[in-house]
Amino acid sequence: MLNNITLGQYYPVDSPVHRLDPRIKIILTLCLIVSVFMIHTLLGYALMLLFVMLISRLSHVPVKVMLRGLKPLRFILILTFLLNLFFTSGETLWSVWIIEITREGLRQAVHYSLRLIFLVLSTSLMTLTTSPIALSDGMELLLSPLKVIHFPAHELAMMMSIALRFIPTLMEETDKIMNAQMARGADFESGNLLNRAKAMIPLLVPLFVSAFRRAGDLAMAMEARCYHGGEHRTRLRVLRIGRNDVIACLIVAALLALIILEGIFVPTLL
Repeated sequence: MLNNITLGQYYPVDSPVHRLDPRIKIILTLCLIVSVFMIHTLLGYALMLLFVMLISRLSHVPVKVMLRGLKPLRFILILTFLLNLFFTSGETLWSVWIIEITREGLRQAVHYSLRLIFLVLSTSLMTLTTSPIALSDGMELLLSPLKVIHFPAHELAMMMSIALRFIPTLMEETDKIMNAQMARGADFESGNLLNRAKAMIPLLVPLFVSAFRRAGDLAMAMEARCYHGGEHRTRLRVLRIGRNDVIACLIVAALLALIILEGIFVPTLL
């Protein structure tokens, strides 16, 4: 399951999407998230699916790698679908004993499940095609105008970069601890959901100890190198917006316009 978490993982290939300016990718990801919340029809979700497949093809990131990030959310997706399906009142489609499925419940269950799926896919596209360093630089430059009100843009970007950098490291550490405990007879896979959750508790103590030790080592290393934030720091690579960035903005703007139009002319989900 740990290998299915794609957040913070970077897929290192050369593609037009990877070469986009990280500032543009952050803005376009926010636009995609907004567009997902504006979808109310199956046609809109079909347009979003077509766009995700197109970006996956252009970025050379396999679809199975993107879909892998949905596996840890299976329980949340199923729970979201069932809660909306059985606990939403409206026009009855099917009923037996105390179980009742309504048209509004089915519509809402499909709607919120698809929305959650596309939110995960949109954010996965950004993290899989953008290195943590580039993502940190893009976030810092986007927040730099807020420095006039003493907003800590550099510190926030640095914290985000460190967090994204250590997600794969902590997953690898968790995997090592699980293998070590399984070699000593620990069982993490049998039993019901509650028993599995209890079996994961012994992982927390060594994982937290390892995380705090890594954080302390990183703090000492930064202090030894006289790190003082973003004061008078230069950049090895200066970010510039190019033609491909403009084309990407136009494509996402066209997608957003289509979603708005289909929401006006196709008002129902099912």
